[in-house]
This record gives sequence, C-alpha cells and structure tokens, in this order.
Amino acid sequence: MKRLPIIAFVLLFCSFSVLGQSRVDTIRRHLLTPGDGTVLVAAHRGDWRNAPENSLEAVELSIRMGVDIVEVDVRRTLDGVLVLMHNPGIKATTTGRGLVSLSSYRRLQRKNLRSGCRLETAAKIPTLEEVLLASKGRVLLNLDKAFDYFDEIVALAEKTGTLDQIILKSSKSPRKIEKKLGAYKGKVIVMPKVYLSRKDVLERIDEYMERLDPPMFEIIYRDDEDPSMVLLKEKLRGRSRIWINTLWDSLCGGHSDDRSFYEGPDAGYGFLIDTMEAGAIQTDRSALLIEYLQERSRRATPTPKKRSLWMQSLPTSTD
Repeated sequence: MKRLPIIAFVLLFCSFSVLGQSRVDTIRRHLLTPGDGTVLVAAHRGDWRNAPENSLEAVELSIRMGVDIVEVDVRRTLDGVLVLMHNPGIKATTTGRGLVSLSSYRRLQRKNLRSGCRLETAAKIPTLEEVLLASKGRVLLNLDKAFDYFDEIVALAEKTGTLDQIILKSSKSPRKIEKKLGAYKGKVIVMPKVYLSRKDVLERIDEYMERLDPPMFEIIYRDDEDPSMVLLKEKLRGRSRIWINTLWDSLCGGHSDDRSFYEGPDAGYGFLIDTMEAGAIQTDRSALLIEYLQERSRRATPTPKKRSLWMQSLPTSTD
C-alpha cells in the first residue's frame, strides 16, 4: 500500500510527459506543413518583459503563455560550456563584465542577470543543457548564434532527447550548411536567414531549396514594394514557411510590434500574414500576437486558459 502514492506519482508524471510531447508533435507537424493557414509564435529571447532575457525564467514564462517557439542565443565559455547570452560580453544583461568566451562557467555563475529595466535579479545565466531539459516535450527552441557550435549542440540535444525540438538558423551559404549537417541532414531543422536586399537573393533561395529543402526561411526586408517579395512568395508557397521578425521596423518593412501595439494588430501582424504570407512571427510582444491569432483562428496550438506568471521550481540539469 505504501507504494501506491509513488506509483500514482509516476503515472501522473508520465501522463504529463505524453501530453507535453504531443504538443511538440503538433507544433512540428504545423511547422512542416507550410500553407496550412497557421502562424507560429516565436518569443524573442523568451518573455523578457517579465523575466531577464535568455533566462530559464523567461523561457518558462513563454511556454506557459503558449508560444510555439522560444528563440534564445548561444555562446560558449572559456571552458567549453554552452550558455545563453546574446552579446559577446555580459555587461549589458548581468551584474558583471567581460566576454563569455574568456570567462569560465563558474565565474559567470557568480553574476546575476538583470531585468529589461537593468535591475539586478536572482536569476543566473543558464546553460543550454538546462534550457533543453526545461523545454523537453513542451516547446520548440530556435537557437540563434549557434550554428558554429553545431556538433556540440547536436550532442547535447541527443543526450537530452530534444533533437526534434531544436531549430538552427544560419546565413551561411547553402553548400556550407549542407556540409556541416552531414549525416544530420533531414534530421535537424535548419532555417536559412535571407536578406531580401541581396542582389542574388532569389538564386540563393533556389540553391537552399535544392540542397536543403528547408521547411522555413527567415526573411529580412525593409520595403513592402520590393519586387523580390512577390517572386519569393511564389517560390516558397506550399513548400516553406516565411518567418518574419517584428522586433523593429527595418526587419519587417515597418510592420513591427510597436506598430501593432499602437496602431492595431491589423497594421502590423495582419499585413505580414495576409500580404507577406508570414507563417511564423518572432515577436517581443508574444501575448499581443497570440491574442490576435486566436481571434483570427490562426493559432497552431490552443492558447492556455490560464497564463500564470507565478514561478515554481524549474527543471535543471544534473551533474
């Protein structure tokens, strides 16, 4: 009889794991089905409005909010640990100074992360392994600044059982990406980053599609009237999703988060979805975008009924 509570706990944990994994499967299915009418929501550096950017807490809050993808940045410490940090240095977002690449992981752990208002918090710089474990079965992760660490990331993803949850992006040439992927071609999702202002952009996209057949392209563009956009949509329609960043105007032809916030979502997100055929949007205002997509029935996954911001214990890696 004493074993019953333990057995019940194990069964409950397994049921949550299955439910979580089914959500990841749903997101992946939509990602790999371009043209299904859904729009994926990607949280830029996590929910940094309520927790420090690139922190475990920011990732956790984004998951609870109901995003489909959390974008984080990866750097490597002096002693070879992959951690989350956007800038080469830690001054902008922590209580310390110095470069990640010249600091040991132990030294970095003596510093605290700062909030978006530059206030010191109790949060620490997380390792990529910790984030993979915390996200397992729950959300996809777009790993930025990470392609140079491809072999290490794949090893960590295989160790944590999260290989199907990572999205790597790169602006490297199609040939270089294909070479780096090696045996993992088709197993790891890679999203080419393309600047519409490049003179050879259409030819480059053709080569990406021929060599990699990526399910999604990140498109950076400044001008709605760029004729390349019309041809780009025709090339990708039904084959690859278009990922657009709404973080600031020059990334998305002026249809940024701020425009959606101040003028209304139709002027920002709506234009990108209806005219530019965006199938994924990376945003700094995840809640606003989720609500808008929910109203238009364009969500890939159901929005949680409760979006609790209360932090409980977070899953972390073990020694």
